[in-house]
Amino acid sequence: MSSADPLHRTRWVLAASALVLLIGVIDYLTGFELSLLVFYLLPICLAVASVGWRFGVVASVASIASWLIGDFAAGARFARPFISAWNALIALSTYLMVVWLLSSLLALQREMEKRIRQRTSALTDEILERERLERAVLDISERERRSIGHDLHDGLGQHLTGTALVAQALGSRLSARQAEEAAEMHKIAGLIESGIEQTRNLAKGLLLAEIEREGLAIALRDFAVTTAQTFHVECACRFDTDVAFEENGTATHLYRIAQEAVRNAVRHGKAKHVEVALSASGPTVSLSVRDDGIGLPAPDARGDGLGLRIMKHRAAMIGARIEIAAREGGGTLVACTLERAGSNP
Repeated sequence: MSSADPLHRTRWVLAASALVLLIGVIDYLTGFELSLLVFYLLPICLAVASVGWRFGVVASVASIASWLIGDFAAGARFARPFISAWNALIALSTYLMVVWLLSSLLALQREMEKRIRQRTSALTDEILERERLERAVLDISERERRSIGHDLHDGLGQHLTGTALVAQALGSRLSARQAEEAAEMHKIAGLIESGIEQTRNLAKGLLLAEIEREGLAIALRDFAVTTAQTFHVECACRFDTDVAFEENGTATHLYRIAQEAVRNAVRHGKAKHVEVALSASGPTVSLSVRDDGIGLPAPDARGDGLGLRIMKHRAAMIGARIEIAAREGGGTLVACTLERAGSNP
């Protein structure tokens, strides 16, 4: 209860005063032989907690006065006059000590609450800033992907195309002369064309713009075909039906998770068969990547590599759960589950 509120302050003052008066009446009715000094601590503590230490001092003095008046009215007599004053002084000192201890405790509590609010506010700001920086890092990563993709497509791709044309022309001239090197030149031209195709596939994956909210399954299928052609592995894509998302960017994050999982399986897991599966059941969307590779490294040596951290962070950004575990019989399973917003079961 805030002591700065005049209405509440007045109510607590009246309540503490009434309690002091009530205890005084009871003290009078029970006679001076039975002391009720300890019960006056209740309105005193109430006064300190609700209004402040100053009112606690007032309540202490009022309690002593009520006690003395009640005892004298009940017929209390002392052999020496200073005895009642001494008893009152001892009781008042005890009450004032309680007021000081309680007010100090409350001040310490308020200070701790203030520091907790400050720390909580600072931590919240830090978390928000970290999330902003993480989003900025992902945005920069996407821009760099597209920049490298453009360089591959428009730079290296065009250069290889020109080189292939020169090699084909030279091969044709050597064939016309029936030179022995003609077959080798045609083979070189074929290798260059294969490099052009691989460059185009890499550029296509890097230049992927934000996936439409309804186009995740199509993008995954195209990626599976490109992966099979580039890495010469069997990459299958299985999905029940395409899924749509309310928020822009969700499909792109899921695509990037699948892309990272497949590349980890092929490059690090040495997998020969990879399956990407997408399914939806009501509001729940499940994306999984299974492979038959060598599996995850030992727990003490694995840690969280950059690829794993990126997948976990992308999942966290869209509110998805991701599990990365070894499969029975070998290989790795990456399973990502997301509850779509605005979907009806």
